[in-house]
Amino acid sequence: MTMSIEGRIAEELGVRERQVKAAVELLDGGSTVPFIARYRKEATEMLDDAQLRTLEERLRYLRELEDRRAAILDSVREQGKLDAELEARINAADTKARLEDIYLPFKPKRRTKAQIAREAGLEPLADGLLADPSVEPAAAAAAFVDADKGVADPAAALEGARAILTERFGEDADLIGELRERMWGRGRLAAKVREGKEEAGAKFADYFDFAEPFTALPSHRVLAMLRGEKEDVLDLTLEPEEPGETPGPSTYEGMVARRFGISDRGRPGDKWLADTVRWAWRTKIQVHLGIDLRMRLRAAAEDEAVRVFAANLRDLLLAAPAGTRATLGLDPGFRTGVKVAVVDATGKVVATEVIYPHVPANKWDESLAKLARLAEEHAVELIAIGNGTASRETDKLAGDLIARHPELKLTKVMVSEAGASVYSASAFASQELPDMDVSLRGAVSIARRLQDPLAELVKIDPKSIGVGQYQHDLSEVKLSRSLDAVVEDCVNGVGVDVNTASAPLLSRVSGISGGLAENIVAHRDNNGPFRSRKALKDVARLGPKAYEQCAGFLRIRGGDDPLDFSSVHPESYPLVRGMAKTAGSDVAALIGNTGVLRSLRPEQFVTEAFGLPTVTDILRELEKPGRDPRPAFKTATFKEGVEKIGDLAPGMILEGVVTNVAAFGAFIDIGVHQDGLAHVSALSKNFVKDPRDVVKPGDIVRVKVLDVDIPRKRISLTLRLEDEADRPAGGAPRQREDRQEQRGGRPPQQRGGGQGQGGGQGGGQGGQDRGQGRGQRQGGQRQGGQGGSGSPAPANSAMADALRRAGLTGGSEERRGR
Repeated sequence: MTMSIEGRIAEELGVRERQVKAAVELLDGGSTVPFIARYRKEATEMLDDAQLRTLEERLRYLRELEDRRAAILDSVREQGKLDAELEARINAADTKARLEDIYLPFKPKRRTKAQIAREAGLEPLADGLLADPSVEPAAAAAAFVDADKGVADPAAALEGARAILTERFGEDADLIGELRERMWGRGRLAAKVREGKEEAGAKFADYFDFAEPFTALPSHRVLAMLRGEKEDVLDLTLEPEEPGETPGPSTYEGMVARRFGISDRGRPGDKWLADTVRWAWRTKIQVHLGIDLRMRLRAAAEDEAVRVFAANLRDLLLAAPAGTRATLGLDPGFRTGVKVAVVDATGKVVATEVIYPHVPANKWDESLAKLARLAEEHAVELIAIGNGTASRETDKLAGDLIARHPELKLTKVMVSEAGASVYSASAFASQELPDMDVSLRGAVSIARRLQDPLAELVKIDPKSIGVGQYQHDLSEVKLSRSLDAVVEDCVNGVGVDVNTASAPLLSRVSGISGGLAENIVAHRDNNGPFRSRKALKDVARLGPKAYEQCAGFLRIRGGDDPLDFSSVHPESYPLVRGMAKTAGSDVAALIGNTGVLRSLRPEQFVTEAFGLPTVTDILRELEKPGRDPRPAFKTATFKEGVEKIGDLAPGMILEGVVTNVAAFGAFIDIGVHQDGLAHVSALSKNFVKDPRDVVKPGDIVRVKVLDVDIPRKRISLTLRLEDEADRPAGGAPRQREDRQEQRGGRPPQQRGGGQGQGGGQGGGQGGQDRGQGRGQRQGGQRQGGQGGSGSPAPANSAMADALRRAGLTGGSEERRGR
């Protein structure tokens, strides 16, 4: 009996089938993953959001599989070729690849040589030679010569018979499946540089003469080699076996021969059949498997790249917010000046300015005076400095401001501006800041990013934020689906103030579409702030289902009901009132009263509608209603006097901020215009399988400089402070692997200050560590927003400059206008 979709998912997740059925029913009913994970724990018996996301993805795949299975059954049935055995095989296929293998012989195709040969009546010849190799092939073929059917001589007849057998061998589903798995387990991907492409393709130098087993290839290398092939620099070959095979017929040809009972016993037909097997392997089967395995390599690399992108995006979105503090945003520039925007504690723009402290104007003192006036007038606490061109110089300006005006008690923080230009020119920015110059909008975004990274970054397409690797080579659908899920989980995990949230932020809340988000904002603008969650029902097109899905994630500060500021769902309000009654209190007095809340036993409030998980969640929430799960805001301080790569020396111990984590290590900003790499082996004394187990973007860490390669702009770091300098972690000679991963996966980040030279490198797209895409400006706007930057003096865990990862992202593509 075929296992149901729910049963199969349950087996894969290691949970009960009834849990999966409950989740599927809720998903099909329009519930979102955040809603199910938070408010339907009893129904799914505590499936968490990660399990539900996996369940959702597998459900989609298996339903697509069933749809394809039904289409194939219909197709074969219409051909009159569906018998009980074939139907059973089709129904038993558990992957799309297996299904397509079985369908291949029946798949409508263009007229092949084998079909032409069958039409010429040559199939009996092929069957006869295969069944009885004792027959002399040429003699047997003579009987099939027929000029009227296009068979001019015995040689033509044998050629047709070979075409028939070649197609038969290549369409045997069981054989193809076995050969595919062997080739995947034993084969390797090899790369060679194309003649004359050595200089033009220098960024792919690590792959000019390279080979590695399929099963050992990490994602970034696969994508780098595929990019090199796409750019006509590399030739890729999928080799079925590692070198060193014994001479003679390949193992694969032997497998084909055994499958069809072919062996060399000295009979007249044996050599012809062996040649046919060899022909089938080399011209059809190996080509087919090569296409399959190439797709498999790409899919596996894409999956890993999407996973890394999603994990980094999650860390970035959930970075610590500076909070409701008046902030002065600086969008650095030279000729076009430094754009200035002051936003109040709520993010409202209260002042804008353009100053010209740098070359060629050099109005340093005048600029300081303007900034001091703005800071004093608007009670500014924080200065957010964009990390683009002239950022290092602008950071010095902010430092001078702080030194000259200690009474203002300002703190300066470097903020990534990746994607800021995308926001500035967006329709939403035009709607949100209609009368503001596009260049000034970037300064507003920079200031708001420091206050609340999540609220500001949701205004930008996640793909434009740029914290992934080779994103322009990835499946658009797969990437978008994954990143959208991350944004949805983050937004709903934090919660949203319905009276201050933008439409883009509201549109990420469970159950709220883009149009509905705009209706909420319009209702708020026309009728004033919402006083209760119940008032949301008055919003146009916000029906009962949408209200059920969104209400618990929307917060109302200072509203009519204190529970509206918590994550307690309105459906549970009667339960909370019952708790207050039991405690001899009212709801307002119960909230935050830890002593009373912990004296209540969850079991006494369990009902048919509300199980123990929900009751426990409610009691925990009432202790700290509306609590923000994000970490506390803090900054790192870069070492004075260490401002460029030439200032570094092996043995230095510095403070830095992790900007990106890849499979082979972590990139760390230490304030010298360029990230250093701490290889996975240098992250801990213990074995590290996944670098993210040790560090994540935004972490503030202490590192030691191991090695500095100024010509190639590479910095080797270690978190193992006892490691010797000038040697890689562990004291072993540095391996080619490290260099390869740096160049092939994600080269050291170049941020060059100055006139944008050397900044925002185009790296990881195949190891492009040549400083391409330098955060250039066109019409005063950054292209892609990930361009060169100077490093900050202090860095912020809220932003962590995790976006400055052009080497591992598609940001470089944006900057190059690709």
